[in-house]
Amino acid sequence: ITYPVRTILPPHALCPLNDARWGLCWMNFQILIITLSVAGAVLILAIVICMFCCCKSKRFDAKMARQANKLRTKQEERRAEMKERHDEIRKKYGLSGQNPYSKFA
Repeated sequence: ITYPVRTILPPHALCPLNDARWGLCWMNFQILIITLSVAGAVLILAIVICMFCCCKSKRFDAKMARQANKLRTKQEERRAEMKERHDEIRKKYGLSGQNPYSKFA
């Protein structure tokens, strides 16, 4: 029997798929097809998981940047509010001039 080189799978009339061999006598064609299918599925799954992890980390970084920006804005507002209160207290007690301790700093 000559190997049917024109077709990938040998026709069922020649031999059933379970008895077909490819390249080597010990390599079962049916097992080869199943193994390659499983390997392809695992590879596709690994690529999808990697893409998901990359996108998730980018979203997480963006969220952390937004939170940091929000905290920085609140801190600046609080700092301006405290400065305003301190200036009012200095004005109330007549301390709005030059700080007497500034020459030591």
